[in-house]
Amino acid sequence: MPDLESLPYARHLRPFDGELGYDGDHHEVHLDGAEFDETRAPGSRFAESAMTGLTFTGGTFDHVRLDDVWISRCRWIGGDWSDSQLLGVHLQDSAMAGVQAYRGYWRRVQLRSCKLDSLNLRGAKLQDVEFRDCDLTEVDFTDATLINVTFPGSALRRARFTKATPKKLDFRGARELDVAQGWESLRGATIGSQQLAEIAPSLAHVLGIVVTDR
Repeated sequence: MPDLESLPYARHLRPFDGELGYDGDHHEVHLDGAEFDETRAPGSRFAESAMTGLTFTGGTFDHVRLDDVWISRCRWIGGDWSDSQLLGVHLQDSAMAGVQAYRGYWRRVQLRSCKLDSLNLRGAKLQDVEFRDCDLTEVDFTDATLINVTFPGSALRRARFTKATPKKLDFRGARELDVAQGWESLRGATIGSQQLAEIAPSLAHVLGIVVTDR
């Protein structure tokens, strides 16, 4: 994952000194160290920009578009980010808790060393997305379309995949794989042999297979 200085647009970045609002269009800006509490900025667009040390608490950001945005050390606590688009986004050392990101579209998104807790991705489309060394707790992928999505070094705990559509969904390399709902929707997904041994009891339960040595 690139660092801030290596970004092709780094030398063009200028400090963001405005306000976030409806349908804002922001290009080559650097938002740093700010707190946004119940901010309403639906329909805003950020392109070739950077975000560092931000905190978003609540607020409304539906239909936001992030296009070639580099994000580090940011926190999201709740808030509506539904129907948003993330294109070419790098997200590292950040955390999301209780964020509503359903029906979103993520493409070419890399997450590294992030903590995602109760993130709602219902009905979202994720394409070419990598969760690397992340902790995903109770993330909801219900009805999501997952195309070339990987989890190297990540832990999934109580994840939900009910009615998900996997296409090149690869769990190999995940350090923990705990699915609370939706095993039956993961037809075609790829896992490692060790993972298969670990999840065998859960799969047997879903299939109604009784495992006993007596």
